[in-house]
Amino acid sequence: MRQTLRLHPDSLCAAATKIELEIARPRSNSLILSYVVSGKIGDLLMPPVAAAARADELWQHTCFEAFVRPSAGPGYYEFNFSPSTQWAAYQFSGYRSGMRVATEIGAPRIEVRSSGESYTLQAALEVDGLSSSLHLGLSVVLEETNGRKSYWALAHPPGKPNFHHADCFALELS
Repeated sequence: MRQTLRLHPDSLCAAATKIELEIARPRSNSLILSYVVSGKIGDLLMPPVAAAARADELWQHTCFEAFVRPSAGPGYYEFNFSPSTQWAAYQFSGYRSGMRVATEIGAPRIEVRSSGESYTLQAALEVDGLSSSLHLGLSVVLEETNGRKSYWALAHPPGKPNFHHADCFALELS
């Protein structure tokens, strides 16, 4: 399933012209997310590939994100995937509340490819206990070499960028 992310109306981005996302769910407990950024990739600040490891505050720089909520209940997961292949997984009991590191989540498999006009980050993850129906919020923070950040998502709530908001969980996946 292919989706296109939208630039937040208060964001500017000279480097990226489009972000598309291919979503696959080969099994009930797994997701494969392939983010494709088109534009002047050399104008994006991308950390170099390093050893894949869990890390915090990845969202403060270029970061690819997925918010996953089962259909029932207010709880959800947040996944952060860095171009460095560092990653994070958190679980929330409700909107921005009850946050904890989701230590039960194993390391996702992250692969990156880049050319002058296209950048792809693919993340494959497994989460035991997911329900058959999920609501996904898919987003990207891009940092340009000039320091400007832009915020991309399937949908944006009114006001400043807020990927945790219920409006962002715009895709239902069965």
